[in-house]
Amino acid sequence: MTDHATPNLPSRDFEATSRFYARIGFEEGWRDEGWMILKRGGLTLEFFPHPELDPLTSNFSCCLRLDDLDAFYAACIVTGLPEACWGQPRLHAPKIEESGLRIGALIDPDGTLIRLIQN
Repeated sequence: MTDHATPNLPSRDFEATSRFYARIGFEEGWRDEGWMILKRGGLTLEFFPHPELDPLTSNFSCCLRLDDLDAFYAACIVTGLPEACWGQPRLHAPKIEESGLRIGALIDPDGTLIRLIQN
């Protein structure tokens, strides 16, 4: 196995989190009362229970570095997720940032910012 990292993210409700991420192709790899692991190809997201989290004030985030940002973003768009400046869940379209990287974003229902970065 090669070295890898998996972000640990909050979930107010594992069932709701699992349903949301399933819409964009993630499947449950593990789940019990205290932990949930979702996988989509080579991507792994791990979740811990945080029922008192306020999505409007959440400062949790992670980055997904993607070989095909456009395909991942398209999978998000077809679910009906809105491209918007406010609210959650929502999307921000990929664009070239000052760093030279092409980056988009997904904000999940719990307010977690997931940066989508083109490899």
